Amino acid sequence: MTDNNPHIGRRKYLTLAGGAAASAAIAGCAGGGGEETTTTTEDDGEMTTTEGGDETTATPQESFDVTITQGQMPSGLDPHDHRETPTDIVVLHAYEGVLTRDAAGAMQEALATNYERIDGENAVRFDLREGVTFHNGDELTPEDVAYSINRVVDEEVGFASPQSDQLAGVTGAEAIEGEMAVKVNNDGLNPIVFSEFATYLDVMQQSWVEERSKAEVGQQMNGTGPFQLSSYTEDEEVVLTAYEDYWQDPAAVDTLTFRAASEASTRVNQLLQGETDVIVNVPPQEVSRVNNSENARVAAAPSTRIIYNAMRFDVEPFTSVEFRQAMNYAIDLESIVQNVLGGFGAQTSQPTLPEFVGHNADLDPYPYDPDQAEQLVEDSGFAGAEIELHTPVGRYLKDLEIAQAVAGYIDELPNVTATVRQRDFGSLVDELLAGSIEARPPWFLIGWGEATFDGGLVMQALLASDGTLTTWQNEEFDALLEEAGTQTGDARDATLQEANAMAHEQCPWIFLNQQFSVYGVNDAIAWEARSDERIDAYAMSLK
Repeated sequence: MTDNNPHIGRRKYLTLAGGAAASAAIAGCAGGGGEETTTTTEDDGEMTTTEGGDETTATPQESFDVTITQGQMPSGLDPHDHRETPTDIVVLHAYEGVLTRDAAGAMQEALATNYERIDGENAVRFDLREGVTFHNGDELTPEDVAYSINRVVDEEVGFASPQSDQLAGVTGAEAIEGEMAVKVNNDGLNPIVFSEFATYLDVMQQSWVEERSKAEVGQQMNGTGPFQLSSYTEDEEVVLTAYEDYWQDPAAVDTLTFRAASEASTRVNQLLQGETDVIVNVPPQEVSRVNNSENARVAAAPSTRIIYNAMRFDVEPFTSVEFRQAMNYAIDLESIVQNVLGGFGAQTSQPTLPEFVGHNADLDPYPYDPDQAEQLVEDSGFAGAEIELHTPVGRYLKDLEIAQAVAGYIDELPNVTATVRQRDFGSLVDELLAGSIEARPPWFLIGWGEATFDGGLVMQALLASDGTLTTWQNEEFDALLEEAGTQTGDARDATLQEANAMAHEQCPWIFLNQQFSVYGVNDAIAWEARSDERIDAYAMSLK
C-alpha cells in the first residue's frame, strides 16, 4: 500500500509476531519467550490438550484506520446491560471474557489459560492469565472476574442484568484465595457452562464500576481488550483506538470508528464513496453493484440468527393454536427467501437452526397453503381478525420488506386483515425486555442470534414460560427444557429435538428465515465474515 492510502494511521509500522499470533489463534494462548505453553479446550464435554512452541520472526504491518457502519448505534457501552448485537459488536472490541471463539466457532482461551470441572462437576475453575491490564493500567485480578460474573447473575451485586439467562445454571463466582483463579458455582450439572463462557460474560474491573454511577458506566469503557475508548457521542459515533499495552500484539487497526445508518442504500453509498469500510446487511439488489465497484466487495456467511414473528399466546386471536398454524400456512416462505432476500437466507421450521445442538432434522418448513390457512382461521373462531405486525427497520437484512411480505400474504386471506407498523428498534427492544409478556406487542418481528450454537438456550430465552423474550407458556414444553438441563450428549440432544417438534406443532411463532450476514467491505482490507455476526477489527489487516 502507498502512503496516500486514506486508511494509513498514525503508527506507520506495527511489529506482529506472525507465528505466535497464529499459534494463539489455534491454541488460545499468548505464547512468548520461546517457552512451551500448554492449554486445554473442551468439545462436547471432553478435555483436550495442545502444545505451543517458539515464536517465529516478526513481520512489519502498516497500521490503518477503519470505519464500521451498522444499522443501529449501540444502546450504551455497559457490556452487561444490553441484548443487542450492534452493541455487542462495539463493546467486544474493548471488553473480553475468560473464553472466546475463533471465526469458525471453535472455543478458545482468552483471559483464562485453563478451565476444568471441579467439586463433582457442579462447579468449574478458570485459571487466569497473568499480567493482563485494564485500559486504566490496573492489572486484572480474580476478584474482577468473579465480580463480573456475579454482576450478571446476581441482582444484589449491581442491577438486574438482561444477560442473566446467557449464563443459565451459573449461581455465582468467587476468587480462589492465594491463586490467580476463579471458582464458578452452578445449580447442578451445567452441560453447557463452558460454551456459555466462550460466548458471553465480558470482564469488568470491580473498583472502576463501583466508583461510577450506572449512567457513567454506560458512557465510558475500561476493559482489557485490544481497543480503548477515545470518544463517545450517543446515537452518533463511537471512536476507539488501539490499546498499546494489550496482552497480545497491538491491533493493526489504529483508529476504529462506529457509526450507523438505518437505510441500507445510505450504507452502500457511503461504502462506495469511501466514507466507511465495512457495512452490514447489504440488500440483495445491491450485491452486484457492490461487487462490480472498483473499491468494494460483498462478504457473506450464514449466521446463527433466526428471524421470526412472535405471537403472544395470551392475546386474541393468537390464543388459538389453529390461528397460529394458519399464519404459517398463509405465507410463501420459499418466495420470501428467494425474492425478498435474494437467496441470502434459509427457510426454518423450528426455533433451532441446523447447525445447533437439538435441531430436529425431521421437521419441514410449513408449506404455502392459503386454503388450509383460511380453513384454520375459520376453525379458530377468529374469522375477521385484524392484526398489526410490529417490525424494526434497518436492524436485520430486509426486515421491513420481510414484514411487509408476511402481512401481505396474510392480508390476502379473505378472513384476516393484516398491517405493518414500523418501529424504532430501541423502543421495540425496551418493550421486549420490560420483564413481562403483557408489555410486549401482540405480534412482532425480531431476530435472535445464539453464538453458542445451542438450541436449548434459544428455546429457554424465547419460549420458556420465564424466558427473557417469551410470548408463550406451555408446561409440557417447560418440562422438556428442564429435563434437558439435567442431561448431556445424545440424551440432551434428543430431548431438545422433542421440544423443537412441540414448538413446530404449537406455532408460538411464524417461522421465518435463518439470516445470512451480508457485508460490504472496502477492498483494501482483508477480513472475512463470521457466522456469529461479530465484526472483529482485531482480525483485520491491509491487503
